[in-house]
Formats: sequence, C-alpha cells, structure tokens
Amino acid sequence: MDILQPIRDMHPALGGIVIFAVAFIIGLIIRQLFFYVLNRLSSTDNDRVIISSLQSRMKGTLFIFIPLIVLNSLLGQLNISEELQNTFHKILYVLTVASITVVAVRLIHVVQDVLFDKYDISSKDNLKARQARTQIIFLRKISTIIVVIFAIAIMMLTFEGVRKYGTTLLTSAGVAGIIIGFAAQKTIANLLAGFQIAFTQPIKIDDAVVVEGEWGWIEEINLTYVVVKIWDLRRLVLPITYFTDKPFQNWTRNSAQIIGAVYLYTDYTVSVDALRKEFKTILEGTKLWDQQISNVQVSDTNERTMTVRFLMTAVDSPTAWDLRCLVRERMIDFVQKKYPDALPRTRAELHND
Repeated sequence: MDILQPIRDMHPALGGIVIFAVAFIIGLIIRQLFFYVLNRLSSTDNDRVIISSLQSRMKGTLFIFIPLIVLNSLLGQLNISEELQNTFHKILYVLTVASITVVAVRLIHVVQDVLFDKYDISSKDNLKARQARTQIIFLRKISTIIVVIFAIAIMMLTFEGVRKYGTTLLTSAGVAGIIIGFAAQKTIANLLAGFQIAFTQPIKIDDAVVVEGEWGWIEEINLTYVVVKIWDLRRLVLPITYFTDKPFQNWTRNSAQIIGAVYLYTDYTVSVDALRKEFKTILEGTKLWDQQISNVQVSDTNERTMTVRFLMTAVDSPTAWDLRCLVRERMIDFVQKKYPDALPRTRAELHND
C-alpha cells in the first residue's frame, strides 16, 4: 500500500499544507530523539561539554534543517506542474544549503567550545591556554568564512544567470584571482596580519598591554580589528595591523608574572635598612606577593632627596597593581610614623650679617 497516495490525490494547496505539517512533526520528533540519545550517551565531563554545547548551539538550527530535508523528499508527491515543482525545488534547495551552512558553522562553534573547555584561562598560569585560545578563535573565524563562501557558490550554481560566478568561486583559479585582485585592499592586509598574529602571537587573548598610552587587556582578536579593555572599562578598538606595524608594550608575552616597582623619595637621614625590613614584613603579610622576587635599592639621588626603589613580583598584572598600591601606602605610613624628619624637605641656611 502506498501511504503517500492520499497526498498525491489532494488539491495542491491542501497537499502542501499536509506536507509542511508532516515535515514539521517529523523534524520535531527527530530533533528530540537526537538530543535524547546524546543525553543517554554522556558518560564523561568532556561528553557533557559536547552535549551542552550541541544543545545550546543546535537547538534551533536542527528545528529548521530537518523539516527542510523532509520537504525536499516529499515535494515530488504534490500534484502540481513540473515547472512549478522545479521552482519549489530550487527554493528549497537554496534554503537547505543555507540551513546546512548554519549547521556547519554551529558545529565549528561546538568544536571551539570543547577546545575552550580544555584550555581554561581562569587559572593563574594560563599562558599556554591563552596561546591556544587565540589560535582557536582565529581558525574558527577563517573556517566560518570558507564555509560561507562555498555555500554562496553552491547556491549560485542553482540559478542560470549567476552560475558562472558560482563556478568561479569553486575553482582554485577563481579563488587565486580573487585574492590577487584584492591583495592591495586594506581588508586583505588586515586578514594577513590576523594570520601573522594568530601563529606568531605578539598578542594573545587576555594579554596585558600598553597601547596608545593606555593600559589594558586584549579582550577580542577579530579578523580585522582588536579590542583592548582599558583598566577603567573603556574599550580601545584598533586595526589588527596596528600590532604588526607599530611598537607596543606586552607585559605578559611569555608569562603572566610581572615585576612591580614602587619609588619612594626621602631625605638622606632615613635608614635604608629599616625600609628594607619593613618592606619584607609587608610582603610576607600579604597574599598578593608570589614570593619570587623582592628587592630594595637606592636607585637615584639628587641634592635634596634620594630615590628608594622597591621591586616585587606578582602572578599577574592586576595583582601587581594592587601590590604596588599596598606597598606604597604602607611605606609612606611607616616613614611618617618612624622617620617623620626624613620626609623630603628643602634646606636653607640663614646668616645674620
């Protein structure tokens, strides 16, 4: 018995409604079964990450993708003219290619989510994780562009008027021609700079940098621009070529650890040994210090004061900032209480002629 015969016997409009309803129901059932099976198969933390990502990324996408596949297979059962059926087939074909493209892009994001879970940057020693994440983000964006270009080319092949352009996009000669034709354009220069940054990594996600006189962290590395999160929560947006063409400071290029410096200007009568002991007491009493480096030196002198430099290390730049502020405040308080006469002063001699 042919179960599709009733659809062929219906009026085309009614048959179309039935096909849409069937496609919708089948799509809903398959989607629910897909996630049910995934949940039953999860056994490890890594599996749970994949399932969680698939559920969040693919939930709405599969709801469109599966009904389109069903519609494509059932469209031939409608009692309509061949010309109209060809038109509907082309429309559904384009929509199906678009939905497959969305599925592919979402799957790329799923892969990124899984890799991000592996390379966690919330830990203190996160250099390798930041290096990996920078490359993963860039590769995800490049992969997305490639998938979209191929999808557009395949869609173009459907229509006679633009078929030659689709063929051109799919041939290596055409791709090479496009690259050569636009090589002088700034966008391509930015894209090439992005490749350079992703793999030579002068900057990475979450690096502490000083650019344009502003101190902040690398928040985003996009294909053509970089977003720097300034310490006061402003955002500095720079073209990606800035980081290949201009000098800038990267405080966490090889390690998140950073040396902080505090300068104290005192009179010559202060005891440097006393300052050194107090500095050691301050560091040993705080968790901000990573117990790696501490040093006190008289780094400069002039006719009125001497400059005492306090060096200390911290696990990262925000912690180093807090540690510097703490040491500065405590040392000033110490000098005020113990050596009030050692505060900077201007000396003058009065002669009674």
